[in-house]
Amino acid sequence: MSRAVVDLPKAHLHLHFTGSMRVATVHELATRHGIRLPDALTSDYPPRLSARDERGWFRFQRLYDAARACVRDESDLRRIVREAAEDDAAEGSRWLEIQVDPTSYAPFVGGITPALEIVLDEARLASAAGPTGVAVVVAASRIRHPLDARTLARLAARYAGEGPGEVVGFGLSNDERRGVTEEFAPAFEIARRAGLALVPHAGELLGPTAVETTLESLRPDRIGHGVRSVEDPRVLDLVAESGVALEVCPRSNVALGVYGSAQDVPLRTIVDHGIPVALGADDPLLFGSRLAPQYESAREDLVFSDDELAGLARGSWRASRAPEDVRKQALEGIEAWLAG
Repeated sequence: MSRAVVDLPKAHLHLHFTGSMRVATVHELATRHGIRLPDALTSDYPPRLSARDERGWFRFQRLYDAARACVRDESDLRRIVREAAEDDAAEGSRWLEIQVDPTSYAPFVGGITPALEIVLDEARLASAAGPTGVAVVVAASRIRHPLDARTLARLAARYAGEGPGEVVGFGLSNDERRGVTEEFAPAFEIARRAGLALVPHAGELLGPTAVETTLESLRPDRIGHGVRSVEDPRVLDLVAESGVALEVCPRSNVALGVYGSAQDVPLRTIVDHGIPVALGADDPLLFGSRLAPQYESAREDLVFSDDELAGLARGSWRASRAPEDVRKQALEGIEAWLAG
């Protein structure tokens, strides 16, 4: 019999703040704040998405923005952190690095610094209350000016740390077809000097050239997605040689139309090439699946054995910024899962 993936100790390294929300929470917040949601988040849920062209990405972004507009005060911010920790704990995640751009919530709480401090404070409380430690990745947006990214990098550096309730990384998200990757290098250098993990997105909507450019200009520790590096053997070799981990989110790749089916996601090619992988859920609100289904997809659609699933879980911990004692306990738990 296959072991239950929810019992496998995992680290979750690719989860966006707004996208982590429960759909019921979005409905409740919309009602409380008098906001009308699009049908794709109510009667026609889950949404049917594609990002293969600009029009498809616009629809995805419109839904994301509609959900984000429901977050209007400190209690909303705290609720999202708390529920993300609870949902991760229920799926066997014992460490969560949740990614947030505080710019989005700054107008409602007095600025980007209070927005980040609220998220960090609730991350500390959630970590103390449950089995899952919660840390934060501050993410800049590719659709804003690179100077904004530097501001966020300096903010992230002020709160840099290595434990729950601290900033452990700096990222770059949104439509990777926008902006010039090289222009964000100064922001990443600020984060690097602060000791933060560098975790930009690349190689989902764009191909292997985007991955190579990201490796060369930002020198990341992890890359969000990176799956399309498999389209060029030379770039795939570059990723393997760099030691960079890829945060692979199979269900979101399919939902956005990057791959036609779960069987087409090149997870096995990446793993067989010796590249570290951390599976992630990305935006469960819009893609309809959380962390455990990513492991279930690897098992059911790509025929990963339990030994291989354990290898994916180990990869998530080794690529994380979890404290050493937490990591050691989790790795022991993975062996116990296999032995069980």
